[in-house]
Amino acid sequence: MNGIHDLGGRDGMGAINPTPEEPVWKAEWEKHAHTLFPLAFRAGFFGVDQFRFGMEQIEPIEYLSSTYYEHWVHSVIHHGVRHNQLDPAEIEKRTQYYLENPDAPLPEGKDPDGELTAFIDWAVANGVAAGRDTGKKPKFSVGDRVTVVADAPKGHTRKAGYIRGKTGVIDLAHGEMIYPDTAGNDRGEAPEHVYTVRFTNEELWGAEEAEPNGSITFDVWEPYIVPATS
Repeated sequence: MNGIHDLGGRDGMGAINPTPEEPVWKAEWEKHAHTLFPLAFRAGFFGVDQFRFGMEQIEPIEYLSSTYYEHWVHSVIHHGVRHNQLDPAEIEKRTQYYLENPDAPLPEGKDPDGELTAFIDWAVANGVAAGRDTGKKPKFSVGDRVTVVADAPKGHTRKAGYIRGKTGVIDLAHGEMIYPDTAGNDRGEAPEHVYTVRFTNEELWGAEEAEPNGSITFDVWEPYIVPATS
């Protein structure tokens, strides 16, 4: 991700102060929005990385002013329309109806044999594994010093802006996993090795601004990094 959607490490966005007793759902509609993800995933609208990239299609001002589950709904609609499974005119019609009739009951769900419900229960409990084993040998090992390539890839990427060009040490090696930079951009899974890299606060933020003696870890895919030269 690039642009405003990449909020990690940005200054001026305010403090992160989570509410200790924050409810799981802040509104009834969020429950239904949450359900959209596994249903659309099973229907073939997207994979996880494509789903994330769908949220990155939101206009910056709308992205910053909308809520977490509004982002989910946007991505489902984006991919549903893209695959000709959702009709924009029908979506607009139904949206207008509920804006004018906010207390109207939602349409009844259809799952006569319980298959979709069973899939959601399974997915929530187990997740969807991203690990793959193609037999490719890793280029790096735990303890290696590496530098994140300082480029700005087009489309979807999990290479956050604040680690680009920064040097750290590999703490863990996780094996091969689906590569977001291809999967999120409709170019297939193309598994790559994943490593947890530890960066010092000073490396990321500079000696004057960083909290002393601290560090941050970040999971990177192998194409993101090169051997450190200094």
